[in-house]
Parts: sequence; C-alpha cells; structure tokens
Amino acid sequence: MDTVVDHPSAPTELPVTLRRLYLLRFAFAAVWAALLFSTADTLGPLSGTLLVLYPLFDAACAVVDLRTARAADGAVTRLWVNIGLSVLTGIALAVAVTSGIPAVLRVWGVWAVTAGITQLAVGVVRRQMGGQWPMIVSGAISTLAGASFFLQAGKDGATLTNLAGYAFLGGVFFLASALRLKSADRND
Repeated sequence: MDTVVDHPSAPTELPVTLRRLYLLRFAFAAVWAALLFSTADTLGPLSGTLLVLYPLFDAACAVVDLRTARAADGAVTRLWVNIGLSVLTGIALAVAVTSGIPAVLRVWGVWAVTAGITQLAVGVVRRQMGGQWPMIVSGAISTLAGASFFLQAGKDGATLTNLAGYAFLGGVFFLASALRLKSADRND
C-alpha cells in the first residue's frame, strides 16, 4: 500500500516559520510605531505612507503564513479573510489620509475589529501547536481597541498616537507568541 504525504515536514515547519514571521512582525511593529509616534499629531507624507504600509505588511505576512500552512490547517480560510481585509484596508487608508485623522481612525478602527476577530479565530484553531494564547489575547484586545479608535474619531483633537501604541503592543504579542512557539517546540 502506497501512502502519499504532501508535506512531510509541515508539522515541524509551521512553528519554525511562524516563529520567524512573528519575530519579523515584532521588529516591524516596533520600528513602525516609533516612526508613527514621531509624526502622530499631523497627517503628512511619512505618516500617510506608514498608515497605508501597515495593513499591506500584514497582508504580506498572512501570505507567508498561508504558504506554510497545511491544507488541513483550519487557519487557511481565516488567513485568506485576513489578506482580503488588510488589502482593502490599505486601499481605504490611502483614501482616508486625504480626509484627515478622524477618517483614518474610523477606517483603522473597523480594520482593528475585523482583523482582531480573524486573529483570534486563527489562534483558536492553532492553539494545539502551542504559543497561540498571546495571539488569542491580542485578537481580543485588537477588537476592543478598534472600537475605541472608531469612537475617538468623533472627538476633538484626535491624533494617531494611539495607533502607534496599538501597533507596538501587537508587536509585543507577536514576540511573546514567537517565544512561546520556541518553548513549545522544545517540549515536544
């Protein structure tokens, strides 16, 4: 009897790839947050570029994740949803930056809610591999933060400062998950 195995190294390959991807996401988020924080009071060319870049980077990371995920991995559909949401958000933010900070906060808020739900769902599906609790918590926090960004858009003196904090905190959760994946890999 012949048995065909599509991805013989997939079970060990996915945590290794995710660890590297999560570390990259942490580094990107830290640098991105520092740059946005320095320009958070106004919408200029740098802040506008950063705002559009963030969800597009998220989409690119989801593509890398998707290429590594096994077909049997329940995260595949959720990753496709994340890619679509992030690309649409990048486009929406490119339009929103021409309308001002409140428009940006509304778009970012909607994206944070939907991306948070998606991240939470991916983390739940992958929890058996270990290292996913930070992703689950991060997804829940993202959902709540998104609602607060949307509400903040209606207030006087709205700035982008909270988006920088949001991105940095998200990066810290990616770092925590990367470290947990490493220790989960050692325990197996």
